[in-house]
Amino acid sequence: MARRENPEINAGSMADIAFLLLIFFLVTTTMNVDSGVSKKLSEKPPPDYVPPIVKQKNIFEVSINRNNDLLVENEAMNIKDLKDAALNFIDNGGGIGAPGEDGTPGQRCDYCQGEGLDTSSDHPNKAIISVQSDRGTEYGTYIRVQNELLRAYSELRNRLSRQRYNMSFDELEEAYDNAKNNADLKDQVETLQRRVEDIKKAYPQIISDMEPTS
Repeated sequence: MARRENPEINAGSMADIAFLLLIFFLVTTTMNVDSGVSKKLSEKPPPDYVPPIVKQKNIFEVSINRNNDLLVENEAMNIKDLKDAALNFIDNGGGIGAPGEDGTPGQRCDYCQGEGLDTSSDHPNKAIISVQSDRGTEYGTYIRVQNELLRAYSELRNRLSRQRYNMSFDELEEAYDNAKNNADLKDQVETLQRRVEDIKKAYPQIISDMEPTS
């Protein structure tokens, strides 16, 4: 009886198939990217710099312990309530603002809609939010706290921008970016830049991160 030989499998194209599959997975696979908080670090002050005296009522103290519990002004608070608490503090308008860079005296906040309490911040340009976490605080909790604080500033800026320029601050910034990148809108750049700086000056984001507790 004649011996039957098993047919061989042609594996010459297997390398090409594996290479195509590798390219497919590289193109279609998504990778997780860690989120972060955009921060501009302060420059080193000159040797003769004398820090200004800050009233305690102009400091909004936010603390996160190692158990991720939130304390605001030494009282327990849920993170979901932080945005409104920070907004009320920033927008209180209970006194005189900081003097202008040109030496003009400080003025009362005529655009604030807060209660004007004597026990809270004098003016948005004096309101300082101080955040202190613990070395055991979870990064996700810290990010959530920072996001809520930024939401407070965003809401105030959007409100004032609508009052003054009939558009939200987000829309104003987008219009400014578009004007900078569009040759046909060059004549609007200076005006839009002035408006963006006006809103930022009215509600400056003053968030200070203290040294974490151990």
